[in-house]
Amino acid sequence: MELRDVSFEYLPSEIVLKEINLDVYSGEKVVILGANGSGKSSLLKILNGLIFPSKGEYNAFGQVVTEETLNDEQFAQAFRQRIGFIFQNSDAQLFSTNVWEEIAFGPLQMKLSFKEVEDRVNGVIRMLELESLKDRPPYRLSGGEKKKVAIASVLSINPKVLILDEPTNGLDPRSQRWLINLLVKLNSAGKTLITCTHNLDIVEEIADRVIVFNEDHKIVASGSPKDILSNKELLLSVNLIDEHYHRHVHSIDKSMQHDHYHCHE
Repeated sequence: MELRDVSFEYLPSEIVLKEINLDVYSGEKVVILGANGSGKSSLLKILNGLIFPSKGEYNAFGQVVTEETLNDEQFAQAFRQRIGFIFQNSDAQLFSTNVWEEIAFGPLQMKLSFKEVEDRVNGVIRMLELESLKDRPPYRLSGGEKKKVAIASVLSINPKVLILDEPTNGLDPRSQRWLINLLVKLNSAGKTLITCTHNLDIVEEIADRVIVFNEDHKIVASGSPKDILSNKELLLSVNLIDEHYHRHVHSIDKSMQHDHYHCHE
């Protein structure tokens, strides 16, 4: 995926992305960091073909992505099958009568046989351990369960790329850990991950590369998780931490080394 000099504005007075240049390579784990309102979510929508650059060009899988190219049914179907978008708010993603039908929706749009749809849905249900929820309507699910079903409904189309907008928002610690482990497993199986977050605690586990946005809607840094997270001056300047935060490494077991941010009241 390639963005070249991409800018986006909802109104001439409301610029949300400025001259973005970004490449995402097959099999990468990329995290996009930035304060609320920095343009992260708009960038994800462009990558997913939900909105289009006001200026510049977006290429995915070797083809230009525009409103016109996505009007071509063949191109649109191939593009939609390759990219799965997991919204920040799972309620925006779930609309079917029950969990099984929710997960089946994507494969049915792909015009697969019912046997293939059934195999895909049941496979994803087994993988994510959703058997006890398959007949339940989405409104009767907890926040963590909704997130699992939203992910299942995307995985059932078997996309190459997973795009996640603030995936840990509203999740309890157990659900967060489940999600992080799943993302690592999916990446190991070859999926490209693009995750937008301001949760610094999860970055090192789900990123090979970190892109940082400032509040002026521009990319101001790109680097390894270690380099970005250890740059306190950068994180302060983009409003991801405050001056009371400090970072230290727990090194009891180097194989389980984690960095944490702590706030002193």
